[in-house]
Amino acid sequence: MPTSGRAELGELEGAVMSRLWDAPAGGTLSVREVFESLSRERELAYTTVMTVLDRLAKKGLADRVRDGRAWRYAAAATREEMTARALHQTLAALDGDERQATFAHFLGDASHADLAALRAELDRIESDAPKDDGRR
Repeated sequence: MPTSGRAELGELEGAVMSRLWDAPAGGTLSVREVFESLSRERELAYTTVMTVLDRLAKKGLADRVRDGRAWRYAAAATREEMTARALHQTLAALDGDERQATFAHFLGDASHADLAALRAELDRIESDAPKDDGRR
């Protein structure tokens, strides 16, 4: 399971991950495919893209499979999963008061639409949770 959060990605790593996330569901991309996609926006060496993909795989953020003599890559987790892991890791490093203050700041900056979406998701999670009847 990846231990690096989305916020820890460098700019180029983030651009490479975006290509992997945008690949068709269950699809993989070759170094050449990622390179060609990125080179439409910036000047890069093929070997730079190859190195970034290798590092992402070593960090556990990308999965790779052999395809002849080459590698094909896919994101190891969705954008949302990776963002949630980064948030969990950040919160885990805080004590109770710091965590409470972080929630207060985050929610204080949230839009009405975001708060409504959060309420709906909390309601869904609570309704799906097993009921605790007090017996243990």
